Amino acid sequence: MVDVVSSNAEGGNANHPIHGAAGSTKWFLPIFGIVVLGGLAYVGYALNNDLANAVAVPWILLGLALLIALGFEFVNGFHDTANAVATVIYTRSLPAEFAVMWSGCFNFLGVLTSSGAVAFGILALLPVELILQVGSGSGLAMVFALLTAAIVWNLGTWYLGLPASSSHTLVGSIIGVGLANQFLAPAGSATSGVDWSQATSVGMSLLLSPIIGFAASALLLLVAKVLIRKKELYEAPKGNAPPPLWIRALLIFTCTGVSFAHGSNDGQKGMGLIMLILIGLVPTAFALNRTPDVNYLEAYKTASAQVETVLGKYVKPGVAAPADPKAAVSDAVKSKTWTDTTTPALQAYIHSTSAEIAAYPSVEKLPNGLVGNVRNDIYLIGESLKLIDKQKLLPMNGDDLKAVTNYHGAVDHATKFIPLWVKVAVALALGLGTMVGWKRIVVTVGEKIGKTHLTYGQGAAAEVVAMLTISAADNLGLPVSTTHVLSSGVAGTMAANGSGLQWSTVRNMLMAWVLTLPASIALAFVLFVFLRQVF
Repeated sequence: MVDVVSSNAEGGNANHPIHGAAGSTKWFLPIFGIVVLGGLAYVGYALNNDLANAVAVPWILLGLALLIALGFEFVNGFHDTANAVATVIYTRSLPAEFAVMWSGCFNFLGVLTSSGAVAFGILALLPVELILQVGSGSGLAMVFALLTAAIVWNLGTWYLGLPASSSHTLVGSIIGVGLANQFLAPAGSATSGVDWSQATSVGMSLLLSPIIGFAASALLLLVAKVLIRKKELYEAPKGNAPPPLWIRALLIFTCTGVSFAHGSNDGQKGMGLIMLILIGLVPTAFALNRTPDVNYLEAYKTASAQVETVLGKYVKPGVAAPADPKAAVSDAVKSKTWTDTTTPALQAYIHSTSAEIAAYPSVEKLPNGLVGNVRNDIYLIGESLKLIDKQKLLPMNGDDLKAVTNYHGAVDHATKFIPLWVKVAVALALGLGTMVGWKRIVVTVGEKIGKTHLTYGQGAAAEVVAMLTISAADNLGLPVSTTHVLSSGVAGTMAANGSGLQWSTVRNMLMAWVLTLPASIALAFVLFVFLRQVF
């Protein structure tokens, strides 16, 4: 695999670390090719099965939307994952091309084993009505605007060799769409924009993770120097020789861990967007989780009845449900407020939704014309339940809150799911992207952050911290930037080692970090306004 544009840093030097050893990938490439072909065949087969009973599939629009969504993950692969392989390449622990393919494989596995929590955490930033109307013109404009804005900015920063964050870019694009949605709303309408509480949580994870990367990597290197008194660990590679076996094993392990964690965290963003596309364009097939558990719908109905009873305890005397309970619940979700009227409104809304599906023994038996409406009702109920069990706007005792939490889990299971074939498609895009266009970012991380060559200990410290930070964020359902964590980790080890920093690169990285959010917000805002005239 070769970069589409070579960096000046390695111009013509056959001994440069980014040039792989001749023949080092002869056996690996065919194997990965077989995996890719097998994955594509599975994706096509599973998608065809899911669409077998779907009504009016817009094939061209669906194909275009999926292509753009997978294109985002492809760009994410060669933009972000290049950071994971920089240390093993510059310490000559692995030949460059083999390292890139190795990382691609573990990105693939990370995506396949991910939970989906990050995917829906990102989507929670979007305006509720756009999610509920994702198949409408505004919903399609939303998806295409935020994906296109993210891809454009990622390609621009990659071309300049800047380690900018795909997560940061996507969050900015979502905020841009939310602001544009408010901007285009008729005066006086209760249109929601960005969920700023969720945006604050996501923003804090993106802000703190590079600071943690810098400080923790620096500290880990200093601690290692005290505890591990092996001189060779803190030396730069000599010539073309690989490091001692134990150091090489350590660096390969950390590269593997970062690649796996990156796939598990970053891959979920593409999954969430693909699910939005599928729900919007083919609701009869993807609006609700068609679980193989035949008893699921009955369990959902039972949980609904329990929560109706619980809510009844908190309805104040003399307060009745409004004539349109759905509208009242929707207003509460948009404004993130809870009034005395909201409680009976939610109780009535849950009752009417459950009654609508009471006649059907399973999700498979729901009429096609009912699926989209039921999905929106259940999704909106789930968003309103967040106001109780997450934000505590309706104080409850422990047992009652537990009933609400259990019902919330059943609601999310019905509307927040990711089919296996979606994970495989994203894994393939991310893995392939890792193998294309990686050189620019690798050269920046390996040569342009510190003033001296990266040592084995510096590479290991930066990658251990990156691996642990990303994995922790994944468990918390928060997105973080592999780019920011790892590049700041390398900078931290350079500072701790007294190696010195190349401030021109650090300045450019900070500029990319600062500009990413406003630039992606502006791009998505303009694209959404334009595309609203198209769809």
